[in-house]
Amino acid sequence: MAKLQNALAKKVPVWRKEVSAVVKKHGGKKISDVTVLQAYGGMRGVKGMVCDTSEVPPDKGLMVRGIPLGKITHKWPEDIFYLLCTGDLPNARDRRALTQDWSERARVPSYVWKVLEAMPKNSHPMTMFDTGILVMQRESEFVKAYNKGMTKMDYWKPTMEDSLNLLGKLPALAAGIYRMRFNKGKRIGPKKGLDWGANFAHMLGLKDPEGKLADCMRLYLNLHCDHEGGNVSAHACHCVGSALSDPYYAVSAGLNGLAGPLHGLANQECLNWVLQLKKKFKGVPTKKQLEDFAWETLNGGKVIPGYGHAVLRVTDPRFTAFVGFGMKHFPDDPIMKLVNMIYEVVPGVLKKHGKAKNPWPNVDAGSGALLYHYGLKEFSYYTVLFAISRSMGMCSQLIVNRAIGTPIERPKSVTTKWIKKTCK
Repeated sequence: MAKLQNALAKKVPVWRKEVSAVVKKHGGKKISDVTVLQAYGGMRGVKGMVCDTSEVPPDKGLMVRGIPLGKITHKWPEDIFYLLCTGDLPNARDRRALTQDWSERARVPSYVWKVLEAMPKNSHPMTMFDTGILVMQRESEFVKAYNKGMTKMDYWKPTMEDSLNLLGKLPALAAGIYRMRFNKGKRIGPKKGLDWGANFAHMLGLKDPEGKLADCMRLYLNLHCDHEGGNVSAHACHCVGSALSDPYYAVSAGLNGLAGPLHGLANQECLNWVLQLKKKFKGVPTKKQLEDFAWETLNGGKVIPGYGHAVLRVTDPRFTAFVGFGMKHFPDDPIMKLVNMIYEVVPGVLKKHGKAKNPWPNVDAGSGALLYHYGLKEFSYYTVLFAISRSMGMCSQLIVNRAIGTPIERPKSVTTKWIKKTCK
């Protein structure tokens, strides 16, 4: 991909110089203290990584290369990946070039389908998706270049080539798995001339009488693209990639983390709660009924899924974008109505409850409603959609880290005995 690679090649020397200067000038300065609670509590809040592709200020939400997500929700995934990699939004010509490049790389090798067809029929879609990625590892350009011998300064180039190959194929791989796993008929091949999101929508084969499914998929793939470097999927990918494992191995590791109920499976739990609400009241309830249902959930020792966030202390701008899309295109959809009503009622309930640090919705509170509206009702597949999008962030972080020469990750661990002795 000459245009993107050339754009990045101009940035890399500048970034290397900047990082070198920062380390030289400030290398001895402390940027974080660690408590015993943080050591036992998943390192929450410990500043120990650098991620320049995105950040999540608690009072603002996701910023992609310094740009608030709300200002770029209308962009295409091609724009977002270009931005993640280079720090700049592409012009129309460069975006078309990336669209064409991904289109040319879209075909999934036939041997991948043979492996997936040999798996048990009831395999989880994420297991199939991850398996497909690992099977393609033999294609790695990074491995070929590394085995031939190359300088560390050039590690980012075959890493980018692997990333472009992988990202080009992920929509076709995911769509093929959807049709195979849920008996939707024969696979639908990629169509020339379509962008990344529109091609994915085309290959899913879902009915789209409104002609808006492509817009929905572009939005969905944009909003899950990246979320700093410390979330499970990004961190797992970074850790594995820091050992110079190629992007197929590293992205696979990240996706294994994404498959966890506390990470990528959250959106289906949110939609489940909405559907339970709809079922109980046989449609859209009154606000009073919704409030009572929320209290019933909390008093039962459960949480209201989709509300609260580890970092954010405001409404997630990704939630705002999803609800905005739904209320614009299908405001009368009962699930969409419920999601919007929940947003009006639940934060007040959580404030009265007093235990939630953040009573506002996160991205998972709204994303499932859009998928459900377009007929994608197989909940176990939702994480695969998340995975396609998050792969943009993981790949861009891998490329940038290879470009600036980030070393292997190796934090120091201590024993409980050491903590007891030291704290005493």
